[in-house]
Formats: sequence, C-alpha cells, structure tokens
Amino acid sequence: MQVCPLKFQPIYKPRLWGGNRLRSHFHRPVAGDSPTGESWEVCDLANEVSVVAEGPMQGRRIDELIREWGAALMGRVALVNGRFPLLIKWLDTAADLSVQVHPDDSAAQALGIPGLAKYEAWYIAHAEPGAVIYKGLRAGVSATDYLQAGGDELLSQLNRVPVRAGDHHYLPGGIVHALGRGILAAEVQTPSDVTYRIYDWNRIDTVTGQPRELHRAQAAKCIREWPMHSAAEQRSHVASHWTTVTRLITSAHFMVEKVRMVGGMDQAIPYAEPVIWMILQGSGRIMYDRGRASLPFQPGDTLLLPAALGDGRVVLQEDAVWLEVTMPAGSDLVDFERPARDSLMDQPSGSGGVVQINLPPRPVK
Repeated sequence: MQVCPLKFQPIYKPRLWGGNRLRSHFHRPVAGDSPTGESWEVCDLANEVSVVAEGPMQGRRIDELIREWGAALMGRVALVNGRFPLLIKWLDTAADLSVQVHPDDSAAQALGIPGLAKYEAWYIAHAEPGAVIYKGLRAGVSATDYLQAGGDELLSQLNRVPVRAGDHHYLPGGIVHALGRGILAAEVQTPSDVTYRIYDWNRIDTVTGQPRELHRAQAAKCIREWPMHSAAEQRSHVASHWTTVTRLITSAHFMVEKVRMVGGMDQAIPYAEPVIWMILQGSGRIMYDRGRASLPFQPGDTLLLPAALGDGRVVLQEDAVWLEVTMPAGSDLVDFERPARDSLMDQPSGSGGVVQINLPPRPVK
C-alpha cells in the first residue's frame, strides 16, 4: 500500500453573509453567482465528507482512506467518534456573522450531544480597513446578564477587536463571538457543526423571508466567561536562514503554526503523524514515492500529508508561506521516537491500528 499526499475537492457553502474573495483572492473557479461564505477543505462529518480532488486517490473519500490506510494515514492521532478529528475551512464575510456560541465538553454533555463540542481558531488572511471581530464578554458582564440583554446591547457587552491580516484568535467552546464583515479567515476546528445563534442583526433570510432562528435556551447552557486572550494564543518563534516557524495556537485539540520558507528549497518533511498545510503564498510540489511522483500546490490549496509519507519532500518554486496544523499524538518529530515506516504500513486495513475515542483528544504530556 503506497500512501500519497491528499488534496480534496472544496465543499462550498452559500451563506447569507458570504462574499466572493475565494474567487478574487485565490482565483478559485467557484461555480454560480451566490455569495460563498465557507469552503470546507478537510471534512469528515456524518453529512459531509471530503473527496480527493487529484492524484492516484482521486475520487476516494477521506473516511474510506482512514479505514483502508489506518495508521499509515493517522499515525498515533486519535479519531473522534470514529472520524477525522478536525474540520478545516475558509470563511469569507461580506456581512457580519451572527453573534453565536458553541458548546464546550460539559455543555455538549448537558445538551445530549457528547463528542460534539466545538473549539476553533481563526487566522486572518485578509481584512478590509476597519474590520473587527467580537470575542468574549466584556469585563464585569456575566453570562446571566448577557442573555437578559437585547438588540444593540448584546453587541456593546462584547469585546470589539480590530483585526488585520496575520492576526490569529483561539475560540474555545463557550466563548461568545462573531466574525465581522470584510474578512477572509482560515478556520481550524474540532469536527462539529453545532452553532447556537444569540443575535443575528435583525436580518431576514432571503430564502425563507423570515428572521433566522435564534437559540438562546441552548446558548444559556454554553456561555462561559472566558478571558479575551488565553495561553493558547501565546506566540513563539524559531528561525533559520531558510525557514521561519511561528507558533500561533497551542490547544488540547490542535496546534497551528505559520511556516515561511524561501524559494528553491528542497526539504524533507519531518513528521511521523498527519499534518495539514493551508497554503497562503507561493507554489511548489510535494515529492513522494522516492521522487517518482508529486502533488503541486499554490495559494488557497489545502493538503493532508499522511503519517507514513516517509520519503516526502517539499520543493518550492518561490518563497512560500503556509499554515501548518497538527493534532495531539505520541510523537511528531523525525528524531523523537519516530514510528518505523514499515510498522505503519503493516497495520491491517479496516481498523488500521487507529486509535478511536468518543470525546476530543487530550494533549500528550
């Protein structure tokens, strides 16, 4: 069994608040004229599953490859409810999103949806002048007081945060938030699509002719009084002559780093666990199968590199920047207890030696 790097067909989601930056910023051939609010890049939910766009696995579903490749794809990373443990998106906002909250683990349990807690992070790839997000209750505002507010008061009790390209924010379950207009953002999140709206700007759904449903009763069980900034957002920075890696987000569910690498580099990919790359700038190729095959990439592409891509290399045509997303696992560095490639490939198909859990994974200490 020969694993290969994976690029999936984007799953586009028309949204009331969506825009056209996926077409203009990344030059994607998005079909139709409807505003596109979301592009689901890597997805393994019950109602939406990513399909490989090109290469030897073209047309295959991610859930099929998880079953067949097993640990060769997932390494020591645990599945969540039997599925890929992250949902990767692009968000494009021509209008403000609703003010909303997602459940954390305890709220999901209380609401009868265990395993569907939602923790997410945003990386701002583009922001129009004056763009803002809303993030967390202001100091002194309790969850009870907030839910008793109405109209514009709901906004005045939130932290209003100006944003620009390059900013990043961690949004754990329980934090009230909204992405403002004029933003293109990468979103990394746990595999849940559970959202509870608190306020929706009094707008009317053009399809139904009615205001969109609000979910205040469910939100009341979810809201937590999180600080606007958390330890998960603490930056760190490592640089060499050719590569710079900036840690953006470190959480119990995923880690997000920003990688810059100079053009002309031919570099081994030093991972023994799956890694996701969201390409922001530059172009190149992932070489594999002893250099006999390659997968090209350009800005806007999202790649999933399997754990057993033991001879994988990145070859850059020009300076490149990407977001690198990893998940908690026993080991992810070549020189730190790297699993032998043959031992990964020898795992039986089906279960594949993949660990399965029914709640989001905890970090390995």
